[in-house]
Amino acid sequence: MKDLRSNFLDHVKKGLNGKALPLRVIFWDGHEYAFDEPTLVTMQLKSASVITQILTGSALDVLGEGYVEGTIGIEGRYQDILAVAEGLSDAFPAKKPKTGILHKALHSKAKDREAIHYHYDVSNDFYKLWLDRNMVYSCGYFKTGKEDIDVAQEQKLDHICRKLHLQPGEKLLDIGCGWGGLLTWAAKHYGIQGVGVTLSEEQFAFAKERIEREGLADRVEIRLQDYRDIPERDYFDKVSSVGMFEHVGRAKLPEYFEVINRVLKEGGWVMNHGITASQQDDEAGHHSGSDFMDKYVFPDGEIPHLWRVVRDMAGQNLEVIDVENLRPHYAQTLIHWVDRLEAHKDEAMNMVGDKRYRIWAIYMAGCAYAFWRNWSALHQVLAIKQTGEELTPRPWERRYQYENDQYRLAEPDWGDL
Repeated sequence: MKDLRSNFLDHVKKGLNGKALPLRVIFWDGHEYAFDEPTLVTMQLKSASVITQILTGSALDVLGEGYVEGTIGIEGRYQDILAVAEGLSDAFPAKKPKTGILHKALHSKAKDREAIHYHYDVSNDFYKLWLDRNMVYSCGYFKTGKEDIDVAQEQKLDHICRKLHLQPGEKLLDIGCGWGGLLTWAAKHYGIQGVGVTLSEEQFAFAKERIEREGLADRVEIRLQDYRDIPERDYFDKVSSVGMFEHVGRAKLPEYFEVINRVLKEGGWVMNHGITASQQDDEAGHHSGSDFMDKYVFPDGEIPHLWRVVRDMAGQNLEVIDVENLRPHYAQTLIHWVDRLEAHKDEAMNMVGDKRYRIWAIYMAGCAYAFWRNWSALHQVLAIKQTGEELTPRPWERRYQYENDQYRLAEPDWGDL
């Protein structure tokens, strides 16, 4: 065991190559070692098998799983823990990219429904603890970076509506409508007629009740439906998809955009908002930590690069007219979520248990770090259905999307996390 411990320490020191690592490690036998002082993070390895896993696998995946399963204890601020985890990961060789995983290629309706159920049907009350007042589970939109989560999400909802240039009476389809936040906002503030589809039974029940409670049942319909089963053809003026296409699967993107083409009128607009890979070669296995996400957070989730999104949209006569990267916005959104979840720690644990609480806390903190470190991106892609040769109506410029064009530097604020 001493040789294993020494092997681990030597490996980390060599991998650091002189870089500081403010980490104290407490081994299963009580032995302690501090790489640098002052230490910002303390990590307790409760079993020798953890070292074997780190030496032979992906450090980020092993650390995440160990934290969730209780074989690794970690103390420190999230931002320091994640920086230390990255340092440890850099000290070990990266795993070879995953290739040809069958279940990812399939993305059947049954498997997608199962994956959605695992992540979203946890408990509406659990999500209420840390989401905003509109129950929006996607990237907010910040104008100064100092807004609270309620304001940031309402700014996001309005940004999408403005970007889509919604007009009273237009028919809007929201694919993956969540708890109905975007549709209720668009109906109230832009006068649209809306249809939302979701595979989550918890979201469906909540959104249905919400639409009734807010007096919008004559203008908004919520369906428990797979996007592939939407029956309309050449019907909707606008389509929104926010935080959903990560569940589609790269091999299914042409079919996904074909559905959008089918339901849109000629000249109709679509806005696709989703997480993208920051590097083209990240697609096969994303970045280190993807095994943890696949096992504990988003089963069967796949993150395409922007080039694939634009290519597959073009293949379905969806002409891209605007692309916006909201990477810093998602980093700040996730920081807000983790902060709010931490504030309701005891209540959350009573609702969903210690293990699921740890999963959600470390996944959201890790994602905030990943967006800020450019391991992941978030793109809104706006396109118009153009099947003929004549120019479909579109604005000359983007000014219509904004109230003003004042520039502010985007810098996520970690606060005390």
